[in-house]
Amino acid sequence: MNFSRWWTETTAALGDHLPLPLAALLLVLATVLTATAWYTFPAWLPRRLPRPRRRRSARPHQRESETGSPVTVIPQPAAGPVGTVGTADRLAAEGRYGEAVRERLRVMLHQLTERQVVRVRPGMTVTEVVTEATANHPPAGPPLTAAAAIFSELWYAQRPATADHDHRMRGHAGQLGDLLATVTRPTDDDR
Repeated sequence: MNFSRWWTETTAALGDHLPLPLAALLLVLATVLTATAWYTFPAWLPRRLPRPRRRRSARPHQRESETGSPVTVIPQPAAGPVGTVGTADRLAAEGRYGEAVRERLRVMLHQLTERQVVRVRPGMTVTEVVTEATANHPPAGPPLTAAAAIFSELWYAQRPATADHDHRMRGHAGQLGDLLATVTRPTDDDR
């Protein structure tokens, strides 16, 4: 059945049950609503469509790359408890390399704020932290830039994390720790 025949039969069936002025009013109203929805299309959609959440397997030996892509979480050391190297090592031992990389970056950011090399504010990106840290303490630039690249690859590009990512991140965190050991904390008199 083609469209014109369907339209004719539907209109005839509608005309059998409704008076002509009411049917015309309903058609005009439907046309106006459709045109308004079409004209204001982006405004009535939510800015971000909801995504279904994936359940993680309860088996700790299963690697993150096998369970699917990780959820994007930006580390915020100023808001909430700070991770530790022990937490990162535990996550890596469980095969949760993406989360271990995130914890190692949190520890690095905590070291930077503790030594007052940077003041991490909520909403800062990793790139902004690296830029500010490099400006305040140039030797910290290379390990931070490399660590930020690993973090961005895993969390923003949602690539599967491997043991190599964690191993490289551990090296960068150790290098940054050694560089920051020479930085003295300002005392209350210096502020």
